[in-house]
Amino acid sequence: MLVAGVDGCKLGWLITIAETGQGLALQSVSIAPSFKDMLVLTAACSAVGVDIPIGLMECDPRAPDREARRLLGGLRASSVFPAPVQAVLPFCDDYLAACAASEAVCGKRISKQLFMILPKIRDANDAMTPASQHRVREVHPEVCFWALNGNTTVPDSKHTLQGLMQRAELLSDIYGEDVAKRPLLRGSLTDDFFDALASTWTAARIARGEALTLPAEPEYDARGLRMEIVY
Repeated sequence: MLVAGVDGCKLGWLITIAETGQGLALQSVSIAPSFKDMLVLTAACSAVGVDIPIGLMECDPRAPDREARRLLGGLRASSVFPAPVQAVLPFCDDYLAACAASEAVCGKRISKQLFMILPKIRDANDAMTPASQHRVREVHPEVCFWALNGNTTVPDSKHTLQGLMQRAELLSDIYGEDVAKRPLLRGSLTDDFFDALASTWTAARIARGEALTLPAEPEYDARGLRMEIVY
């Protein structure tokens, strides 16, 4: 059974596809320029874990983001960006306009970090449908690593060498190889690759019916998309 993990990268969407078994056997690593292209490239996969908000609120904060920050706690909580409201999506190219749209609806501006990934959030939400969610599910890599690490937050940030080594050790045990020795694709970084691998591990849990969601009973957005983080 094939499963996939997907993480945003400089050139689009980094995709890792693995075969499930005793552990996971990495089959391929590729980059799709758009979310729709990613859906095509992962069509043979039973489950796909994607690190991007799927389903957006009209005005209030999303429950999965709040719960993921609470679960991770401490410094890792800041890795979970609050998803934007729907009204912000048309303004991916104008930070001030995006802030104004957000402030008009919910009284808060968006951060520069969130603005930087706004085009990918729009790309994903434009392509997703409620029917797609039987196979393509939202994940968050730090929550994936939390679960992979025995429901314990990985101590160091993925932006440090120590943090990358900690994540590489966890992943290597699952994939049966030293994942740190895998060559990176042009346009992707080590943390992109590790995040995609962790998301693939969660996709395997989804395919086996073992995955859980934050929150346990997700809400739906105006288009009928479930707002959840799966782990």
